[in-house]
Amino acid sequence: MRGFILKYFDLIRVLLSISIGLTLAFIIMFLVSDNPLLSIRSLLIGPLASRSRLSFIFETATPLIFCGLAASIPFQAKQFWVGAEGALYFGGTLGTAFALLTRFPSGLHHFLLLAFVFIVGMFVGLIPALLKTRLKINEFVTSLMFNFILYYSGLYIINFHFRDQAAGYLVSNAIPKTVLLAQFIPRTRIHLGIIFALIAAFLVYIFLFHTKWGYEIRMVGANLSFAKYGGINVKRVILYSIVLGGALAAMGGMIEVMGIHGRFNWQASPGYGWNGIMAAIIAGNHPLLIIVTSLFISYLITGAQIVNLVTDIPAEMVTVIQAIIILLVTSQAFLEFWRHRLIVKEAAKDGSSS
Repeated sequence: MRGFILKYFDLIRVLLSISIGLTLAFIIMFLVSDNPLLSIRSLLIGPLASRSRLSFIFETATPLIFCGLAASIPFQAKQFWVGAEGALYFGGTLGTAFALLTRFPSGLHHFLLLAFVFIVGMFVGLIPALLKTRLKINEFVTSLMFNFILYYSGLYIINFHFRDQAAGYLVSNAIPKTVLLAQFIPRTRIHLGIIFALIAAFLVYIFLFHTKWGYEIRMVGANLSFAKYGGINVKRVILYSIVLGGALAAMGGMIEVMGIHGRFNWQASPGYGWNGIMAAIIAGNHPLLIIVTSLFISYLITGAQIVNLVTDIPAEMVTVIQAIIILLVTSQAFLEFWRHRLIVKEAAKDGSSS
């Protein structure tokens, strides 16, 4: 039993963190709500109550998967790059511009658009990567500040060059039908982007765990000094890990525009990048587990919106839950004493048996 617990200790710690976060949320609901049982039921079961609510989980999870994958690659190299939000926003901006300025047959237009957005995202990631490798400027600071640059640059581009003048608010002109993604389940908005997201997760898994480049990323993250001693070009690894992160986040932004909105309509930063980072952290940066954690966060977001509609609990409650879970998951000390005791007991058992 102890061996089983030690083997799956990280998974157990994540599940306990989620349980504690939900329990504290329920306690808060009992303290502040006039009808706490309705609030709890709405959070836990509400997203499953209708086809539209269930489909919203998958719709929201699509960009979260892309942003989670975008964060997981540099995180595997111990590079705390947090530029997924800006890359997603700017990828959607320039992708919309490309879609409006070009005319190609459907299929070819999809391919060229996504290839263009992928390259845009690479350049978005390249700037903080170069600042880190050339000037040793912390990637967290540069990527965080760069989010604001990309956000306001995107607003300027849409507002002054591609704005729909007939609309009563700030949105772009509708993109051509040749780049829209089909919504393939009747009476939902679930689109082909979810398939692309699943394929991307599988490809990132192959890249990280079954290629030389992925091995180098993981070695740099595991032990920087050992990686240098082993002949790995650490600067190059840092560079392409962040560049790939930017590319994936940008694709997530444009796929959301192509599959859901049909035009660029984000007047504020949508928050997918930050939630994607949370999905990556909870998943331990494992690409396939990011699918699960993205669906979990999307489920919480859906439940929080339902709670906000039918009860007196604000939707921000889900932010409290997420914050508690992230704090516990990222805390190295949480349950560490338990693991230490298990290791000691297991070692003593092996010693006595020998």
